[in-house]
Amino acid sequence: MKRSVSFFLVSVFLGALIISCTKNEDVLDSTNLKQTISESAINLNNAMDAISSSKAYAILTISDGTQKDASIVDSTYRVYIPLDSIKGVYDYQPVTEFTTWGTPLIKFFNRTADNNQMVVNMPVEKVENPRTLRHSSPDDTLLTNNFTMAVSAYHNNYNSYHDFDYVLTSEISIDNSVIGNLNIDYYVSPINGIQYASQFAFNGSYQAKYSYESGDTTVSSFAIQDADVVLYKEELLTIKNDTAWFGRERQYSLTIGDVQIIRKPGTLEVEVYVNGVLQPNAVVVIIDKEFDPEASVCKKRDIQITFEDGTTTTVSALIGESIANIKTLFESLHQVYFAAYVVDWIAYDIYYQRK
Repeated sequence: MKRSVSFFLVSVFLGALIISCTKNEDVLDSTNLKQTISESAINLNNAMDAISSSKAYAILTISDGTQKDASIVDSTYRVYIPLDSIKGVYDYQPVTEFTTWGTPLIKFFNRTADNNQMVVNMPVEKVENPRTLRHSSPDDTLLTNNFTMAVSAYHNNYNSYHDFDYVLTSEISIDNSVIGNLNIDYYVSPINGIQYASQFAFNGSYQAKYSYESGDTTVSSFAIQDADVVLYKEELLTIKNDTAWFGRERQYSLTIGDVQIIRKPGTLEVEVYVNGVLQPNAVVVIIDKEFDPEASVCKKRDIQITFEDGTTTTVSALIGESIANIKTLFESLHQVYFAAYVVDWIAYDIYYQRK
């Protein structure tokens, strides 16, 4: 009888202990999420502070005056430019005679040497103010060619706006110091759709990547990494419903460090994970301030997280001022205006033998 009572008491004790441990694990899960997402946001903000203060960021995010003219996207336009046809060293030289906006860009460059790459040397001031590149002023003679873009792979095969493929691999330097590497791979086919990938590796270990692949299901992603460690990543999966780049949203995920937030197909519920472990006690709500076909927290989307202790935060509050810089980086990797302006225009002028 005593043994039965003792066994019963031990069972009750163990049961209570298990329940207590389970509750403590729930609390730890909540605390872990709160602490982990805060630490991950700090790491992201530190990375963006370093990136946005770099010379590479200033160059990559230039957009003023760098649009191509309408002839580049005209349906009758055809061009095939491999690296072999444009390789060599091209040095900027001021032009003293009167020039207009339509003056060929190659007029401002001398081919000074042979090279297996296409190497463009020019004043960084002209890069930072691209509208001045086709115009000369007396002060231009005082400028030095301290900016270099070395293109090791290039391929521009343009048949129409809906049929082309483009490759660019380059290294960018200022004052003979490498500040980053820019890679672009862009393919458009009337049959196979669009595949686009751009990547900028900053001097050090930070890098930013954007990719887009169309089809009945369109997948796009934007990421900021420290080497192989993901600091920030958004992935969007949409279902095609017309000819637009993005259709109806089917799945969305946001990763900030060790925290991943996912809205899966067929549900409005949002799940949050820490290092791959589901956090069932957190309540997550996606807030769209306005409709945006390419929804992003650096644009018109925000995410609210309520922890088990009742406290609430948002992704915008965690990231703070970094959102504006992330948005700029995001848009720059979409367009890469700078590469399209400097490298492509020189390539076009060489191809058409403009002078």
